[in-house]
Amino acid sequence: MTDQDICTRKGRGRPKTFDRDAALDKALELFWRHGYEATSLSDLVEATGAKAPTLYAEFTNKEGMFRAAVERYIEQYADQRKAALVCPESCVAKGVERYFRLTAASYTDCSKPAGCFFICTSTVLSAESTDVADMLRDCHTSQKDDLKRFLLTRQQSGELNSQTNIDALCDYLVCLLQGMSVRAREGASRADLDSIIDTLMLQWPTLSQLGI
Repeated sequence: MTDQDICTRKGRGRPKTFDRDAALDKALELFWRHGYEATSLSDLVEATGAKAPTLYAEFTNKEGMFRAAVERYIEQYADQRKAALVCPESCVAKGVERYFRLTAASYTDCSKPAGCFFICTSTVLSAESTDVADMLRDCHTSQKDDLKRFLLTRQQSGELNSQTNIDALCDYLVCLLQGMSVRAREGASRADLDSIIDTLMLQWPTLSQLGI
């Protein structure tokens, strides 16, 4: 079935039994496992159990469904890890460690594809998928921004040295998170990633003093 065939049937609308959240969960897993471009409309139809016109009526096209799947991932996984940083009663080191431990648990959760959805999907895009690439780049930037806000807040409260280079520290932490995602995708276990985090926390006293 071509996109043109689907669009001509789009006017039929979606059935009342359509479960948007359930469809997005299936689409999210499919995109996560195979990537944006390798996932076809027929794959999405088969995975969600919905008719192609129903999906187009709800999401407009495959990119629209992917964007909705990104929002679903943020809601279900990314926001949970972000919340780990919002814990005023814990010291900065504990906040960073909790964030990384939750991320390791998410990356190695056997109930879903391994690794980070953003990283797994952004590494297999062609030059034609610029809009999707830009969106995923914004997601990566948002992750760094979350860490930066957390560290800047702790620096302003005096918990981190005023000379600590927060940008450089965030770059290092984000690179470590990306490396953990790759390792998980290659089959690393939760224990393997926790070992990496153990090393990070041993280095934290030095990293947190990284000068400008």
